Amino acid sequence: MFTDTRAVLFDLDGTLIDSAPDLGAAADKMRTDRGLASLPLEGYRHMAGAGARGMLGVAFGMTPDHADYPTMREEFFVNYESRMTELTYAFDGVAELIAQLVARGLPWGVVTNKSSRFTLPLTRQMPLFASAAAVVCGDTTPHAKPHPEPLFEAARQMGLDPAGCIYVGDDERDVVAGLAARMGTVAATYGYLGSNADTLLWGAHAQINSPLELLSLLKTGPRD
Repeated sequence: MFTDTRAVLFDLDGTLIDSAPDLGAAADKMRTDRGLASLPLEGYRHMAGAGARGMLGVAFGMTPDHADYPTMREEFFVNYESRMTELTYAFDGVAELIAQLVARGLPWGVVTNKSSRFTLPLTRQMPLFASAAAVVCGDTTPHAKPHPEPLFEAARQMGLDPAGCIYVGDDERDVVAGLAARMGTVAATYGYLGSNADTLLWGAHAQINSPLELLSLLKTGPRD
């Protein structure tokens, strides 16, 4: 489906790694510290892609317009910083996928809305990211996805034309950003989507139900 692919870029949470257990635990600690009952992980998982906003929404029903939100968000951030890789792991097939890309001589990188405060320590701690040619965080540029600028920045870091890159993500904003950057786009359906998401409406060039399915798209042939 994709021809003349020069590099593959990925979203982070929900695409390469399952960070929901640590995100949920960071928020749940806030509940138990206040004498509230613990909630099951599955209650947090579907909102893991929304970061602090999602986790505090599940744990306390709190929205960003609440007066205490900034203070609660920082408490959540501190909790999360202390345990970012305790229960976080790469989705099944991701390590093999990355190894295959490296073996094919295809550079790869990460473009995430997660801030550098968390992304850089996390990617340094996980061996999976040792071969990444670019890591672009939510605050690397003045814009975050769905703006295409973070994807342009990743292409610049790798010295490549964005049109030669593919972007893989598990959220509609990933597809919107990829299309705006003139990249091939792939919707990952195995992340934090939830049962109500209709990825076919996002307009991606392709979708995959598991990480290794991406390899079958990197064959000679016209881009759809």
